[in-house]
Amino acid sequence: MMKRQILLVAAIALALSGVAEARPGDRLRAWMAQRAAASEGNAPSVSASATLTYGSDPAQKIDFWAAQLPSDPAMPPAPLVVFVHGGGWQRGSKDNATGRWKPAHYPEAGYAFASIDYRLVPEATVEQQAQDVAQAVKALIDRAGSLGIDRHRIVLMGHSAGAHLVALVGTDERYLKAAGLSFADLAGVIPIDGAAYDIPAQMRDGPPMMQQTYSQAFGTDPARQRALSPTLQAGAPNAPRFLLLHVQRPDGIRQSEALAAALKAGGTAVQIESFPGEGLRGHMEINRRLGDPDYAATGVVDGWLKRLFGG
Repeated sequence: MMKRQILLVAAIALALSGVAEARPGDRLRAWMAQRAAASEGNAPSVSASATLTYGSDPAQKIDFWAAQLPSDPAMPPAPLVVFVHGGGWQRGSKDNATGRWKPAHYPEAGYAFASIDYRLVPEATVEQQAQDVAQAVKALIDRAGSLGIDRHRIVLMGHSAGAHLVALVGTDERYLKAAGLSFADLAGVIPIDGAAYDIPAQMRDGPPMMQQTYSQAFGTDPARQRALSPTLQAGAPNAPRFLLLHVQRPDGIRQSEALAAALKAGGTAVQIESFPGEGLRGHMEINRRLGDPDYAATGVVDGWLKRLFGG
């Protein structure tokens, strides 16, 4: 029994790190796919309105869902929610890590919704991934008229590694500036259950099973680790508003609370919300079920967006 428990923990650790061996990794991914299918069984399947490119790399693509608004020419353009998937910076895609509820729920609520792919480690660096996020936003803004979106009402949302990337773009303006944008082009940022907002602290105190993932993504240079840490970049200025969501993972709680404190110290409006769910299951559930009207986090995000956009 003890040996089987150790092997299960090791398989989960390796899958989270993106370096699982083929057999345990395949088994774990199959289990996760079954869990995802069960939790999304009632979610509608909605095809994207368009798939856009924002660069020459095959990974630089965006799926876009238009807001479901009355066909009234007097209606203003729709706010936009841009989602960035997770996967330990090394795996995942908009096709398998967006969740099925979001593309249905947010357009029904009157928001346009986009989910992006980005280049992955080790072929790309985390810095390039953050730049991809900013460049994807620029591509959407450049098409604002044809897509029917309000370029002044854009929210970045990301889960896990994607939570880190949207928080980084929302605290270090260099990425937006390199795309010809600024913090003024973002209305807010929603990081979902990230645990890498302060990378040196996470590499020092975080779960041992994740250390290889962090080392592969962030290397060993302390200066680079600090530069890629949203908590350590959160002195003013930042994106105007943050909504931090987390489940009951000790490092996720610790990291979210530290980022919230740093944002507040920098004068940035921030709301932090905690939800049930532990371990990998809770971490995956908050992403899969966000947008499900029966899931608690959905109402919290809806209320925040409504206040933000004045709906």
